[in-house]
Amino acid sequence: MYREEGGRERKSYAAVDMDLRSELLKSIWYGFTALDLEKSGKVSKSQLKVLSHNLCTVLSIPHDPVALEEHFRDDDDGPVSSQGYMPYLNKYILDKVEEGSFVKEQVDELCWTLTAKKNYKPGKDNQNVLPGKDAFSLWCLFNFLSEDKYPLVMVPDEVEYLLKKMCMAMSVELNCVELEDFISKDTVQQNGFTVWSFLEMMNSGKGYLWKKGQLRRNWKERWFTLRPGTLAYYTSEDRKERQGNISLDGDCCVEVLPDRDGKRCMFCLKTLSKTYEMSASDTKQRQEWTAAIQTAIRLLTEGKTSLHKDLKLKRREQREQRERRRLAKEEELQRFRALQEEKERKLAELELLKEAQRQAQALLEQDEMRRRQQHDEMQQALEVQLREAEESRASMQAEMILKEEEAERQRKRIKELEGLQTSLEEALHQEIKARQDEEVFRYAQTGLLSEEEEKMKALMALQDEQEEYIRKTQREKQELRQEMENKTRALEEAQRQLEEVRANRHRVDQDVVAAQRKLRQASTNVKHWNVQMNRLMRPVGPGEKRSSGGSFSSFQMPSQRDPGLRLRQRSEEQDDESKENVDSSGAGLGCEGERRLSQTSNGGMDIP
Repeated sequence: MYREEGGRERKSYAAVDMDLRSELLKSIWYGFTALDLEKSGKVSKSQLKVLSHNLCTVLSIPHDPVALEEHFRDDDDGPVSSQGYMPYLNKYILDKVEEGSFVKEQVDELCWTLTAKKNYKPGKDNQNVLPGKDAFSLWCLFNFLSEDKYPLVMVPDEVEYLLKKMCMAMSVELNCVELEDFISKDTVQQNGFTVWSFLEMMNSGKGYLWKKGQLRRNWKERWFTLRPGTLAYYTSEDRKERQGNISLDGDCCVEVLPDRDGKRCMFCLKTLSKTYEMSASDTKQRQEWTAAIQTAIRLLTEGKTSLHKDLKLKRREQREQRERRRLAKEEELQRFRALQEEKERKLAELELLKEAQRQAQALLEQDEMRRRQQHDEMQQALEVQLREAEESRASMQAEMILKEEEAERQRKRIKELEGLQTSLEEALHQEIKARQDEEVFRYAQTGLLSEEEEKMKALMALQDEQEEYIRKTQREKQELRQEMENKTRALEEAQRQLEEVRANRHRVDQDVVAAQRKLRQASTNVKHWNVQMNRLMRPVGPGEKRSSGGSFSSFQMPSQRDPGLRLRQRSEEQDDESKENVDSSGAGLGCEGERRLSQTSNGGMDIP
């Protein structure tokens, strides 16, 4: 990303040297990525303001706080990506830098401080050998030797060169075996060294672990150093007081232990004589230590000091395989060329054969044309004769078809007239029957209206009696008030039912189809309401009083002064007569009248 933006802006670089600008961009890239906490490739504007202000301070150029807002004024998408920040960085910061006016180490320290907080935490807790100052120096060297592409990486050859120079300066010998072991990792072979993997390599092989004592069985923190064949541990990392040395051989093994005694991430190293229990600070550290110890034991078992020889043999085998594949490819290419030449020769022969075939085909076509002409002449003569015969036959068939079609039309017409006559007769019968049914329904409706008027009169009389009875009962005893309210509601319900009877009178013509079913339902309702009437209608005499229970059924009236009872008897007689009339008529209107009569009598029977 930075490389592409830098390529587009190279023509405008004048204030600072290209190499120095490239080195500054490397350091600033670490500072930008350190602010990208979510690893989305974008940083908020507020963080970029702080980074830009600090860069202007260490680069000794005036800082314009409004420039960033104006540059991204049209960008309302929130955070800014590295591609979006590069034009601002080049225009407002790097183009204003003058070589010699700033100290590059201060820029490196600023960017290192930002990125180290996120990626590198020196100290005993993280088991790092390098202090922060030395790690910063290695970081600067890494940036100087890294490739000019992002993300920044260093090829293994450059790492080996850097380590050789460092060992030469410290007058020590470089352990190429350990370097080869680290380079043999897949991630390093595919992507190269990042600065953090480089610092991890520099910190690997030593660290603090908690060890359980053999006699006191207490836990103490020791500085462990893993060597080929031995695992030594000291009081501190200065390695002045060695507390013990564990010899490694083929009989040793490493096992992971569950957490106990307040310690976590435990593992043990078993030898023939003792078992050493240790505890790491986290799971990752435990995995690294167990893997390193197991690798050392395996190399001892195989009689090797490292994987360097195996890797060397593998690389040699890979080179030999590549050479064999190259030779096989060349042989296959030669065979392919020979086949190609053979193919071209056969194609030439095929062209000659095709030419001969074309000449033979031309001769065949000429013969075929002569035969075809003779055949066409004969066919034309036959066709003339055939057309004449076909025309005569077609004329005769056309006359026969016309006669048959005329006869068929006559037969269809006769059938249509017969069907039409049948349908007209049926329609006439249906119309006569409908008129007869209409007359029957009209007579039944007239009778129903008269019966309705009589029921209305009886209901009005019954209502007057009920009101008189209520007034008498209220004077006799106050406790009957609630029952009278219930009876009044029953009277209102009867009036509502009467209104429904009037409304249902207009729907008589629509209920003809369901007349029989409704007649049976009406008969059932009449029986039900008669039972209810016999149970509820127990009149109360003028001189009688209710019992202390307050039940309405406790009132009794003389039968000769019970108008409701007489009305019920008359209604039953009228019901019987209505049923006979409906049965004799055979129409659905009698069923509706019976139902309405039942509803009218039931509405009256609810009132004592």
